[in-house]
Order: sequence, then structure tokens, then C-alpha cells
Amino acid sequence: MNKEFWSAIDRLVRESEIVIDRPKGSVHPRYSNFLYKVDYGYLKNTSSMDGGGIDIWKGTAPKQKVNAIICIVDLLKRDSEIKLLMGCTEEEKGIVYKTHNETEYIKGIIKQRP
Repeated sequence: MNKEFWSAIDRLVRESEIVIDRPKGSVHPRYSNFLYKVDYGYLKNTSSMDGGGIDIWKGTAPKQKVNAIICIVDLLKRDSEIKLLMGCTEEEKGIVYKTHNETEYIKGIIKQRP
């Protein structure tokens, strides 16, 4: 089911450099009360709705493969994005989900890889 979609995601990740510019434990550059609880970055030389690279949450599971995506809607920026979750444990997926649902302005849903 949706095998081609996940294969395309795998290829995109395999052919891109992962840049972790906000490691676990770091503080958001604009919001000092926001602490990253999972490594966060982007795929270099890709593009997303916000003009930056495709965002990726990189977890600590032994198998480092994209195992979910999160689709978000940002009411303040008036946009939506898909972010990749790579090697995220169930706990880390929960953290990412909570991160994108903490305020009334950003909402997200997670689609697990079958």
C-alpha cells in the first residue's frame, strides 16, 4: 500500500545530505522557551513550502529509515508542510506529534509507514 510513495521518500533521503541544525537539547533561535527534544534539520538542496529544505526529525532508533511523516497546518503562516520522521521511536513520534499540536495555531497528523 503506497509503496511507490515510501520508495520515493527513501530515494529523496538517500540522495540528499541530512543537515541537523537544531540538535536535541538546543533552543529555537527565535523562541527561547522552545527546546528541541528530538534532532531536527532538513534535507540539503531540497525545497519545501516555507522556502527552506524539506524538514526532518531524526530519532534514535537503530534502523535509520523514514518511518512516518507528519502533515502540519500553520494558521499563523497560513501554510502547510510535510515533515519526515526518520528512525523515530514510538516515544519520539509522540514528542513530534505533541510539538506540532501544542498551540491553537499549528496542528499536525502523523502517517505511519506501513
